[in-house]
Amino acid sequence: MSSPLPEDDCVQPKPLRRRPTQRRSARRVERMLDACAELLDESGYETLSTTRIAERADVAIGSLYQFFPDKRAITQELTRRNVEQFVSRVGRRFLEEEYPGWWEAVEAIMDEYVDMHRTVPGFKSIHFGDVVDLNLLDSGSDNNTVIAGRLRGLLLSEFGLADSRELDVAVLVAVEAGDSVLKLAFRHDPDGSPELIDAAKQLVCGFLSRQLNSWSQRARPTNGG
Repeated sequence: MSSPLPEDDCVQPKPLRRRPTQRRSARRVERMLDACAELLDESGYETLSTTRIAERADVAIGSLYQFFPDKRAITQELTRRNVEQFVSRVGRRFLEEEYPGWWEAVEAIMDEYVDMHRTVPGFKSIHFGDVVDLNLLDSGSDNNTVIAGRLRGLLLSEFGLADSRELDVAVLVAVEAGDSVLKLAFRHDPDGSPELIDAAKQLVCGFLSRQLNSWSQRARPTNGG
């Protein structure tokens, strides 16, 4: 279990003070987010500070405070960027590649998650906000529920699965289970344990396969029906 956050971080998350409107300001904010990601990977959230982020990004501390009230807000914005990048990468992959079935599509989604774990600074440190805020993306739902909803939408549009409450639950369970095992895969191996990555795929796809088969059997008309 992670250590409690410092007292100054135990307040409700504050929104980004203002969005950059000029290209120069936008680049400066991106440098701050990049610096935050690097520092998170190097030493974790507990030692992160706005001063260290400003120094790493080579910006004045006053410039940082124009956009972010504290380190929590910067980490939240980094998480939002990660989520947007993840969903964008999955969507682009679905447009560029053809999958014979949903199984291959789910494996492709998990491959993107694994690749981001390996290549995107800060991703392995905060995932989808579980370090600072489990309800970062939607105040009414935890982050994995929101991610599950977005991925479910991609699967529905690609493979025409019947929309149902059962599908909602199945995709959410698959996301939670896959996320947990993939985190385990990277816990002691920076590249991810191949055995655990494969196990995560088998777990998720096997579970979804059983669920889909069960729905198909219940929907099949009985003899004489």
